[in-house]
Amino acid sequence: MPRSYPLLQQLTRVWRLTGRWLPNGWLDALRQLALFAGAYYAYRLVRGFVDGQAGLAFENARNLVHFERALGLFFEPGLQAWARSQDWILTGANWMYVNSHFVVTTTFLIWLYIARNQAYYFVRNMFMVAMTLALVGYLVYPTAPPRFLPEWGFTDSVASFVGESADRSADVLYNPFAAVPSMHVAFALMIAVPAFFLVRNRVLRALWLVYPLVVTFVVVVTANHFWMDALLGALVAAVSAIAASEAFARARPEAWAWRTRRVKVTA
Repeated sequence: MPRSYPLLQQLTRVWRLTGRWLPNGWLDALRQLALFAGAYYAYRLVRGFVDGQAGLAFENARNLVHFERALGLFFEPGLQAWARSQDWILTGANWMYVNSHFVVTTTFLIWLYIARNQAYYFVRNMFMVAMTLALVGYLVYPTAPPRFLPEWGFTDSVASFVGESADRSADVLYNPFAAVPSMHVAFALMIAVPAFFLVRNRVLRALWLVYPLVVTFVVVVTANHFWMDALLGALVAAVSAIAASEAFARARPEAWAWRTRRVKVTA
């Protein structure tokens, strides 16, 4: 008998024991990880297509400026100028933009999967729909963020906060022309609304209630999004919620419907 056999037995035992801490075992947990990893690589693939369309991305951004000016709602440069005069506000917004989006979203999804698994699959389906819509938006309408338009009075406050080299490194990892729609706002809504209904602590519920508003303020005041981008991000979240409820939940109500009581599912 091979010497490695006892080791294999031990690994299998560890796999089974640790799997007991997961609502539906390791296979389901790895399946969820694979879905989000696949969405990330799809995002990277789109980045490859959009990188060569910088001219179009700047043209689309200027068209957004003209549209907002035509509405009389081009207030973003004035808002950022006010924030620059209140240094603590802009510093806090920069810190939140750099640190909170990935951390808060990922932490919530992990907590949701482990602690409120009965609601996880509905939220996951929202995210899958939202990320698909976002990828289509980035392909069809690549848009430079306001921070790339200093001629309109914008300042790249995040680059000033983290440094030019760090900002360039971030642009290598993320699509710099993915301003429309704002997925910061979409993700904030897609975690805050479920969290509001799932958590019991009143203080936490209040914090989740204001979280999307804070994120919207942050992405606008740091010149990473126009208010129109934020509005379209909210629209993406709404469409995704409708799709998760009216399409996915109806297709597999036993696994994908919104629910608050604990059930054991594999989805």
